[in-house]
Amino acid sequence: MRSTTIRLAIGSIFIGLFVFGLKYVAYLMTGSVALYSDALETVVNVVAAAAALWAIHVASQPPDDEHPYGHHKAEYFSAWLEGALIALAAAAILYEAWGYLFQPRAISWNDPGLLVNASAGVINALWSWVLISQGRKLKSPALEADGRHLRADVYTTIGVLGGVVVAGLTGWYILDPILAILVALHILHEGWKLLWESTQGLMDSAPDEETLEKIREVISENADGALEFHELRARRAGSALFVEFHLVVPGDMRVRYAHDICDRIEHALERAFGEVHASIHVEPEHKKEQGRHGAVLMNFCQPCRPVRTRLPEAAPLPRPAPVARKGGEES
Repeated sequence: MRSTTIRLAIGSIFIGLFVFGLKYVAYLMTGSVALYSDALETVVNVVAAAAALWAIHVASQPPDDEHPYGHHKAEYFSAWLEGALIALAAAAILYEAWGYLFQPRAISWNDPGLLVNASAGVINALWSWVLISQGRKLKSPALEADGRHLRADVYTTIGVLGGVVVAGLTGWYILDPILAILVALHILHEGWKLLWESTQGLMDSAPDEETLEKIREVISENADGALEFHELRARRAGSALFVEFHLVVPGDMRVRYAHDICDRIEHALERAFGEVHASIHVEPEHKKEQGRHGAVLMNFCQPCRPVRTRLPEAAPLPRPAPVARKGGEES
């Protein structure tokens, strides 16, 4: 899975360089400030793709002494950087378009450079779809952010081409810089969304409710032998999902049986979500009835919440064989 992610990230760099070449040639052929802005935004795509490749490489490294929980959040730094670069590109486009707003340049609607720019836009559209779909499938925020960045570039290309054609047909050449400004504002909005979502990932925000509900279903369907679970918490870190909850079992259950239940739940979560790090706190039933943990753990755990998720009725557990005492009595 990681090798696929890395190959896609490397492909983004080469495709970005090729598309930038096409767009810059289109700018030289037409002299349009809007096409220049479109090419400038593509430079950011190349830098962002390189940042995504670095982040994916770092995130794939195994845990070490300094990072015992892994390096998954490196992808959020890449996505944050991409959002910042999009905002920077928007500012550069606004700066360039402002000068041409008062001195617009004549443009021809049938200039061959427009076809060159359009071909670059088609390549970006196809590749952005690949990155977004594969990023979601591989649970890679860096790939998905790179794909969304390219999608914003596609919107730029569509808007620019439409405006340049209209300007050439009507002679309203001021449409060229006006359109560049509007597109810059649009990609600035996209950059802000990436910054916000990346920040939420770094802040360990909870997954969406659909993911949480699926986690509850997986636990309930694979916890035969337990009584209930509560205190469910989850967070994403890159492609990894971290899940914590308390599992209530009968007070006389052997540790081996409780451990088997936990293993079954963990394997089911991995099948459903990929890389999962589950932390399960096992509670005996009498602790549940007290409503709080023992004195040794009170300094580390909050009191159990009264609202709990009931598990399906469990089959009775096998009881240990009676132990014979001296004198023929059984315990």
